[in-house]
Amino acid sequence: MIDLDKITASVEKSVAKIDKRIIICAGTGCVANGSLKIFEAFKETAKEMGINLIIELKEENDKASLLSKSGCQGFCQMGPLVNVLPVGILYNKVKVTDVKEILEKSIKSGEIVERLCYRGKGKAYKGQEDIPFYTKQHRMVLKQCGVIDPENIDEYIYDGGYRAAKKACIEMSDKEICDLISASGLRGRGGGGFPSGRKWEAARTQPKGKKYIICNGDEGDPGAFMDRSVMEGNPHSVIEGMIIASKAIGADEGYVYVRTEYALAVERMKKAVAEAAKKGALGKNIFGSGHSFTLYVMEGAGAFVCGEETALIASVEGKRGMPSPKPPFPAQSGLWGKPTIINNVETLATVPMIINYGSETFRKIGTEGSPGTKTFALTGHVLNTGLIEVPFGTTLRHIIFDVSGGVTDEKGQIEDKNFKAVQIGGPSGGCLTEAHLDLPLDFDSLRKAGAMVGSGGLVVMNKNTCMVNVAKFFMQFTQNESCGKCVLCREGTRQMLMMLEDITDGRADENTIPLLESLAKAVQVGSLCALGKTAPNPVLSTLKYFRDEYDAHIKEKRCPAGECVNLINYSISDKCIGCTACAMKCPVKAIKGERKQKHIIDIASCIKCGVCMDVCKFKAVARG
Repeated sequence: MIDLDKITASVEKSVAKIDKRIIICAGTGCVANGSLKIFEAFKETAKEMGINLIIELKEENDKASLLSKSGCQGFCQMGPLVNVLPVGILYNKVKVTDVKEILEKSIKSGEIVERLCYRGKGKAYKGQEDIPFYTKQHRMVLKQCGVIDPENIDEYIYDGGYRAAKKACIEMSDKEICDLISASGLRGRGGGGFPSGRKWEAARTQPKGKKYIICNGDEGDPGAFMDRSVMEGNPHSVIEGMIIASKAIGADEGYVYVRTEYALAVERMKKAVAEAAKKGALGKNIFGSGHSFTLYVMEGAGAFVCGEETALIASVEGKRGMPSPKPPFPAQSGLWGKPTIINNVETLATVPMIINYGSETFRKIGTEGSPGTKTFALTGHVLNTGLIEVPFGTTLRHIIFDVSGGVTDEKGQIEDKNFKAVQIGGPSGGCLTEAHLDLPLDFDSLRKAGAMVGSGGLVVMNKNTCMVNVAKFFMQFTQNESCGKCVLCREGTRQMLMMLEDITDGRADENTIPLLESLAKAVQVGSLCALGKTAPNPVLSTLKYFRDEYDAHIKEKRCPAGECVNLINYSISDKCIGCTACAMKCPVKAIKGERKQKHIIDIASCIKCGVCMDVCKFKAVARG
């Protein structure tokens, strides 16, 4: 039987011998940028320099520094990241060639290599305790990501892990757990925001017998990587949440469903499940409580529709991932006809904190209707992209201008007046405008504004973004991902996409928008599952807030943002001095003119590649 206190005491002795700890970010983003090579460079260089650097905590180790990997530290745009503890130095954009200097100064001498520190507005920041990207957040679910080694269960236990599961299994009844989760107000972080306690209670009160827990780690939204990061950075928090959920409803088996494209998440979840089973945190008679729970990791083929729970269940059963009408709800009849609870990764990773700290403490964070925090994958035209976590009720203004550092132009320079819109909630969400910057982000406020929290994708756009094109992008995505089971989703989204293409290509007329709106509302009402019902959201929200852009495309055959190729025209103004640079670079010889005289563009021949505008040093070429 697993002895949490004994493991904690052992790790404590090992930690006491650690002088400094070097943590290499090994989330997918930093790995892609070469962080594993940096990890190896630290090992080899330390050996050459005679520095005692260990890579595994053991009681028998001598005094040494520890080198370890972590999950995503969130500051993705500045990776690869190297964190040095306990001094709290965060180095960004580290290269293999920087390793020796870090060892010499920060490990041997305790100095800072200032050139590797994050710089903002002319100031160098030492580490996470003073970098605004971190100090402006409230990290709860992500608190251990980037700190603990996700491949070492003992570190998770040393940091308080599996105490909540033990308490739930030994000290609490199934009803007490469900009541506590209901009292906390926890709502599902996967998109719908359904009260988790109510869902668990519905499964708990089903007749005793076989029941299942499924963790939805599919996460198919474009621009979203929150769940992947939690699975990569703290997989044991997800397992612990599933153990608690299993005790609450009386399930003895569960599945973690992860899309196969998430190779690192799959690898770390599998390793974590194997370690937990080996230690006795999973399996029979957990903590000597009499409760048994076996967990499997299943790789999904990567279908957006499998984010819908009945489609996900079909996929786990080995069938094609297609949704089914509800009722019956999965809590009544789910996997193989048995009561089944499906929660997403972030929801389950939140559960142990509620057990540990209580529902009242949890409710002090966030809003009355949306307690707790929410992770967001922040991308687009902002200074710092990455993974963030803030309390529900935080405004878009705080996230965009304080946490992320502001809106950028096409060259990556801060230009806050350049803000145009933010797409929140992925293809099921909507676009919000400058008027919504002070809107509190929570389930209910966003729904009233025509958007939704979704799983937490958040894409910021500047004024060079065409909102019709944005709507078309998301419609193309949902069209590709429609399973085709119901006609309104299969054919309706296809027709909507074709109308959007008509608009951006200049073929639309005055009948297009009324027809588009009518069809969007029909798809919303008549589709079988949430994917189809929410597919029109990006179209309807852009029509609501950016109608003038649609009108410009249709009535004036003009794209105000200059993005829609078929509606772009290039012209040469009187600033032209006849240097011939544009004519020489034009790939189709569409620019004519004598040297030292104003040139002209043959619109009929122009392929609108924009090379002329790029090479003109006198800003004589205009796009409109």
